[in-house]
Amino acid sequence: MDWESQRTLFSTFARWMFALLLVTAATVTVLPSMAVAQDTDESVVQLVQAPQEDAEHTEEDDHGDDHHAPVPPLWLVAPFVILLLMIATGPLFYAHHWHHHYPKYAVGLGTFVTLYYIFVLDAPIAMVHALQEYLSFIALVASLFIAASGIFLRVNARGTPMVNTALLAVGSLIANLIATTGAAMLFIRPYMRLNQGRLKAYHIVFFIFVVANVGGALTPIGDPPLFLGFLRGVPFFWTLANVLHVWIPTMIVLLGIFYVIDKRNKAVSPDPIEGESTISILGWRSFIFVFIIIVSVFIDPNVFDWVPALHLGDIHLPFGIREIVMFSMCYVGYKFCRQDALEKNQFSFEPIREVGWLFLGIFACMVPALNLIAAFASNNADSLGISTFYWGTGALSGFLDNAPTYLNFLAAAMGKFGQDVGSPADVMAFAESTAPLYLQAISVAAVFFGALTYIGNAPNFMVKAIAEANDVDTPSFAGYLVKYSIPILLPVYFVVWLIYYSGWVL
Repeated sequence: MDWESQRTLFSTFARWMFALLLVTAATVTVLPSMAVAQDTDESVVQLVQAPQEDAEHTEEDDHGDDHHAPVPPLWLVAPFVILLLMIATGPLFYAHHWHHHYPKYAVGLGTFVTLYYIFVLDAPIAMVHALQEYLSFIALVASLFIAASGIFLRVNARGTPMVNTALLAVGSLIANLIATTGAAMLFIRPYMRLNQGRLKAYHIVFFIFVVANVGGALTPIGDPPLFLGFLRGVPFFWTLANVLHVWIPTMIVLLGIFYVIDKRNKAVSPDPIEGESTISILGWRSFIFVFIIIVSVFIDPNVFDWVPALHLGDIHLPFGIREIVMFSMCYVGYKFCRQDALEKNQFSFEPIREVGWLFLGIFACMVPALNLIAAFASNNADSLGISTFYWGTGALSGFLDNAPTYLNFLAAAMGKFGQDVGSPADVMAFAESTAPLYLQAISVAAVFFGALTYIGNAPNFMVKAIAEANDVDTPSFAGYLVKYSIPILLPVYFVVWLIYYSGWVL
């Protein structure tokens, strides 16, 4: 795709996002049940509030509809299942048709669920939350994708098992500082270049496992569920103190498995260029854009009281200053970056276009599933033990957004001990004295199991799309599960459960 075509695509993408914001404002204005002058029943938050990509809890949690959201019928999960099946089978069996029409299927299925909630269940607030989550998601992912693409990171070395393992380890550590999305966007291209001539599907899969998911389990910045916990009252350094001893052996095992597999790859990448530095960076100014995006994550009324919520008249809008800053960085990061860095990175807007359309449908279609899960967890909290919270949070985090799954199971676990997830004091007590092992299990499962599928965590599908845009072989949705997640991740996560949460060892 030439530069003129890319600029045209970028302009089209920007117009679509602007139109989406206008539709959002109009929708919120005409639906009277979305007025925010009323007090929120906290149960609405537990049933329908799903967190945003990196700053999910907003003023909408404290000001919203005062009616209980109805539990949807089980069959309403069908559009979500259909969309997942199409994502899994489309690229394999009807690739040409899928490539040209997947936006229609995603939007069509999402629209059906949205209309059912608005006109049949009379619960439009649930879909407003979904739109709010999507806008935060796409703002963060798109801005980091564009900003990081302006950084050309070159590792002047041969792609060997040891070098690859070291790069994955470094990427995982940095994920705790700039989020798994930021680390994935920064490292995926140099990682692929490093292994030119020997790059296989397992390279991309383990990058998703380690850098895009498990690596970001140590700080609230690292992964969306942990930031949600921080906004709710979990101390900032609680995760580092309580998850580190689980994270280290898990990382060692995953990196060890990767090293063994990569050692069997006898193909050789090109020799390093003599006379050039081992690591060189082109496009330093784009680090400023990345920094602004990460800092903007904290521009939230629940973090800083001085941050205003945005309103249209008396109506609370489902996006805030944070999203405006991030969307602005999409333009600024593209316009003012080093254009030669974009060229060297073979930049294209196609990956973010695919992620944007598909996840628009996913965020809408998964609302019924999240509501049903929340209702079940809330009604059965007393009978659920720590193993159920670990496996339940984990299994669902692989197929639903891991952040709302974390919230629902956290609410249920705190309810089990008579505490309220809406009270920062209760959350802090739960984390530090009441049941820290429950919170640890939920946190570990939400982050680790996000690697189970391409849609478990925000950067997974993005990494896949970038790899495919560079003609790199990647497994299908089902192939990812059958060949990698189930035989590699599940045994590792079983051992984690056995040692830390089964009660049989520790």
